[in-house]
This record gives sequence, structure tokens and C-alpha cells, in this order.
Amino acid sequence: MHQNLSTPFTRRQTMATLGTGAASLALTACSRGPAGIAALSSATATPQAAAEALLASIADNLLALSPEGATSLGIDTGARAAERGKLSDRSAAGQQAVANTLKADVARVRTFTEAGGVDRIDHKTRTSLAVVESAYGVALDGFALPYGDVAVGGWRNTPYVVIQNVGAYLDVPRLLTSDQPVKTSADAEAYLARLGAFAGVLDGETERLKAGGAQGMIAPAFLIDKALPQIEATLADARGGGSLADALATKARDAGLAGDWGARAGAIARGPVSAALARQIAELKTQRPRATMDAGMWARPGGDEWYAWGLRASTTTRMTPDEIHRMGRAELAELQGQMDPILKRLGYTQGSVGDRMNALAKDPRFQFPNNDTGRAEIMAYIQTWLGKIRAEMPRAFRTLVRGNVEVKRLPLAEEPGAPAAYGGAGSIDGSIPGKFWINLHTTDLHSKYSLPDLTFHEAIPGHVWQGEYANQMPLIRTMLAFNAYSEGWALYAEQLADELGLFDDFEVGRLGYLQSLAFRACRLVVDTGLHAKRWTREQGVEFFVKENGSNPLEVASEVDRYCSWAGQACGYKVGHSEIVRQRGLAQAALGTKYDLRDFNNVVVEGGNVPLDVLAQNVAAYVAENKG
Repeated sequence: MHQNLSTPFTRRQTMATLGTGAASLALTACSRGPAGIAALSSATATPQAAAEALLASIADNLLALSPEGATSLGIDTGARAAERGKLSDRSAAGQQAVANTLKADVARVRTFTEAGGVDRIDHKTRTSLAVVESAYGVALDGFALPYGDVAVGGWRNTPYVVIQNVGAYLDVPRLLTSDQPVKTSADAEAYLARLGAFAGVLDGETERLKAGGAQGMIAPAFLIDKALPQIEATLADARGGGSLADALATKARDAGLAGDWGARAGAIARGPVSAALARQIAELKTQRPRATMDAGMWARPGGDEWYAWGLRASTTTRMTPDEIHRMGRAELAELQGQMDPILKRLGYTQGSVGDRMNALAKDPRFQFPNNDTGRAEIMAYIQTWLGKIRAEMPRAFRTLVRGNVEVKRLPLAEEPGAPAAYGGAGSIDGSIPGKFWINLHTTDLHSKYSLPDLTFHEAIPGHVWQGEYANQMPLIRTMLAFNAYSEGWALYAEQLADELGLFDDFEVGRLGYLQSLAFRACRLVVDTGLHAKRWTREQGVEFFVKENGSNPLEVASEVDRYCSWAGQACGYKVGHSEIVRQRGLAQAALGTKYDLRDFNNVVVEGGNVPLDVLAQNVAAYVAENKG
């Protein structure tokens, strides 16, 4: 995710919402889904079968907490068809329901493990149980904090309920207008049911906004100033019926469904949805006079504790802010040492690496016209590089996935507050392709030397590619993701592209790749600087521009994102460095028996895991092949 949002949920967006709401029905510790019930009914099940049944029932419970996830994964059919008409409960009661379910289910995992069953199951299933225990344990620690949204096995942990890149005002329209399937009258009614639930979801958030405000937990003023126009745009659209009505009318017409679907959706949008959006805007406006320009969690009540948890959730380590800050500065210096000679060969010899990268960014040879022609050129350029990297995949992987990816422009209303791009895999059955979302608000966000690397990160062999391997795993494993692994893999995907020769005849592209890694090293410095060292927003932007030659338009949005997703940006480079370290250990241990394709398959087929579990998977691969 270059990165963190009226477009389909990627897997990461879906899993982000798992921590932001709960089903309205009370859940028991046993699955209410068909797979769990059937499997758990056998008293004579083997330990392996019992473990698989346990994982299936836990997955059912997690899906019940976030019915949007069932739609994103393409499994809201058959026995799960009712989920298509529901939304998560984002109220305080909904949060408590999530925590209660996680507590019950992780207790079941621990009971199974302590009873010795884990010793009689296969390695992949043991890994899955370990992943559940880790994800749920971290999430429960997050729910124990006095405020914020917790992503259960996801990346969008945030101390703020609603802000420029967080909230139902973004998530629900995106889901309905894009991912929500409408093929039958029942589907259209499900759309209307979800739209009808939208107002209640918004009010649940507003209730928590008020509660946070009462604790003095108010977002930075500059983030509120960014969020308010976006929510107001959503309100203006809803008051006119707008996209929420038009999307249903279009989908119903395309499906050949007779009926006044658009009119019914418009009535809901203009009525309860608009009223709830207005209430949310009013609360943010009430909080705005109390907001400060302090960017970091250090300025919030209990902020140091929240940030320590945010770093732990993002990196799956216990690294302190100081350790991460030092790591970022060291890795930045190393990467700039590689960038310097390339810049000199390109004729950029004067000034710091950051200064020279700033000059390179202004080179017209690498710019796109800032108009619709330039936007079309960007889309075509991405496809060209997708074709190049696809051809190299057999050299990097023992088994191949499809790489089912669709490149789409971000919705116009979202672009001003969004990062340059993000991506993720599609549905399990492939009916919904993976997405590479590109921000084309201005073409100045992109250059001809940075877009290839961005494509490798978001699509192939990055997020979309890795996600398709995850789709082949047990359902709970497709749902649980760890930021350090996800983003670490995407950075490693950039490195693979370079190692496969994609930049051999395009050295400025290699410079773009190195700048991308340096950008992530800067993130370690800036995120910790903002939240632990009392940096201002302006200091964060200046560091990127001065040290990395980053585009100030892009990094202004980036820094705002770090303010709202505290700690998330640190997972990228921590994860990448660990994957590379593990590869070095495998090479040293196996010698001539080492094969890049085997190592890569171990990493992607082991699934999305905490970094300590990744190390265990690599160690098992080494032991098996060392002979």
C-alpha cells in the first residue's frame, strides 16, 4: 500500500473494518455458520479434524462481526446470504461484542493447545492456530485501551473513530456502489437493507466521537479540517439521492430487474442517511474549537500507551519508538549510499541525495501531462510494466497464481485525502479481481521512474499477487493479515523486480525503487518523530522532502495519514528487512541447495503471519532441505 479509501474493499480494507464494528446479534463461542456446526458435532473427531473445525468456526464468528467481509471475499451466498444485507455495528456496544467474541475464541484455541492437540496436527494448521492466537491477543490488548478502532488481523488501527481516512462515510458508499452485487431482486433488497442500516452505523460512530471528546481525545485540527469537507461532500451527494441511488438503479437495470429501486434508495439516502451524516458533521464541528495543531499521540490522553500498542500491532515486534527511529536513520543512510552513484551517472552531481532527487522530480523527461491525456498515459504505462513483470514470475516462484488485477482510478471525492495508491487481492473465487487503486487527483503525484516500482508493490508480485496465495488458505487465514508481513512482502516484491532485471536497461527506474525503500525508512523516522518525539506536521513533511527528495504534495497526505493511523507506517520497512534477513539465513544454511523460487514460495504459501512465525516457517524449510 503506497498507501491506508466509493470503491470495492480490498482485503486490507475489509479486515480493517473487522475491528470497527460487530454484528447486532449476540454471538456464542461456537460457530453459527454451517461449516463450524457440522464439523464440531463429531465427538470422535481426530485432533487434525478438530483443529480444522475450530478454525472454521472462528472464521464464521469473525465474519458475523463484519458482514462486509463476506461480500468482499465473495462468500455472502448460500447459508451466508443474509450477511449481504447487514453492516457492522460501530457503536460502543458493537466494539464490546467484538472483544467478547475474540476473548471466547482465543480461549478455545488455548484450551486446544494446552490439551496437547497441537502436537498431533500438521504444521500448516499449527501455524494457523498460532496466527489466530497472536492476532486476537494483540487485538484484545487494543480493545482494553480507552479509545480507538482496532483492526482484528488488519492494518487500519486508529485512535480516531472518524477522520479524513477513517469512517463509515467512506467505507459504506464504497462498498455499496462498487462491491455490492445486484443480480436478483433479493440482492437489490439486500442493497436497500444495507443502505437502511447506514444511518445507524454513522450514529454509532458519532456516539463514540462524543465519548472520545469527553475524554479529551480530539483529533488534530488539521485532520478535522480535512475530514469535514469530505463528509460534507458525502452529505451533499446523499441529499440528492446521488451515487447511492444511482448505483442501485444502474445495477438493477443491468440485471434486468423491474422496480423503483433507485427511487427507494434515494429516499433512504435523502432521509435517515443525510440526517445521520449531518449529526456526525455537527459533532466534529463541536470538537473543532478544542482541537490543537499537535500532530502526535504524545499530545493525547494516554497517547504514549496507545502508540506503543500501535507499533506492536503494526510491526509484530516489541521495538520501542527510539529503536525504530534509529533503524530508520541507519537504513536511510545505507540506501542513499546506493542512490548517490546512480544520480551522478544521470548527471545530478551537486547537493545532497534529497536535493538531487528533488531536481530529478522536476525533469520533464519523467513527467506526465497534468491533464486527462496524462492520466490516460499513466494507466497505459502501468499496464506496460504489469506485462513485463508477469513474464518474469516463473523465475521467482515455484508455483504461480493468476495475478488477477484491475487498475482503477480512486473515486474523485476520495482523492484529496488519499495516498498516491493502494492495492489488494480480490475475492476468493476470483469473481472480484484484485485492485490497484491509483490517485490521479494530479499527475504530479507520479513519475515515469516511480510508477513501475509502485506497480510491483501494489499489484504483481506485491499485494494482489500475495493475496491470491492467501485466498487458497483456510478462511480464517485469508481474513487475518499482519501489517509487517503484508507491507514487508510488498517492499520485497519491489526488490524482486530489481533482482529479476526489470531495471537493468532503465537505471532511473532502479533509482525510483531505491527511493521507494528510502521513503519507507523515512517513515520509521517520521512516524516515531511525530508520535514520540513531538515533531510537528511540518517537520514530518520537511524531513521527507529534504532527506528523500519526496514530492511535497504526496508526503503532506502521507504525514496526515501517519497522524491518523499511528504506528501503521512502521510495519513496511521492519517487515521488509526481516524477510531479507530470513532469506540471507536460508542462503547461508542451504548453500547450493538454496533456490530463490523455493524460498519465495515458503514465504507466500506460509500465509500472512507475525514476523516470529515467519522465522519459524523459514527455519522449518531450512531444516527440511538441509539434509
